[in-house]
Amino acid sequence: MQPADLVERGLALLLQHDMAGFAGLWAEDGVLEFPFASAGYPPRVEGRDAIREYLRDYPNLLDIREVTAKTVHETADPAVVVAEFTVAGVAVAKQTPYELSYIAVITVQDGEIRRYRDYWSPLAAAEILGGVDELTAAFAGGGRG
Repeated sequence: MQPADLVERGLALLLQHDMAGFAGLWAEDGVLEFPFASAGYPPRVEGRDAIREYLRDYPNLLDIREVTAKTVHETADPAVVVAEFTVAGVAVAKQTPYELSYIAVITVQDGEIRRYRDYWSPLAAAEILGGVDELTAAFAGGGRG
């Protein structure tokens, strides 16, 4: 699978709330990185199984219902794409609508994600989830990112 194809497949799996399938796009030793992680938040999750566990409860936090914007940029390295996308849905605990934008730098090898650098706004996520304490409980305290 080519990098742009993995982006399409990944977004489709997120819309289906199939987090195990989404994590299954990673290589067995692939890495999910959060370059903007604050102290106390995981800066990286290593390995497909750990990524699957990390993402497992994401649909219980954010019910993604639609991809409202998407652009995939090819780079000088054919194994790397930059995906800009915005998703909309419902914050489950508060049952309020939300929209959140992401930028991901994705490196693919042998049709699997080797490295996924996930850039998103922790402040926007805190607002969506109801505050910094809720964000910390969801994303750092064993929740999902």
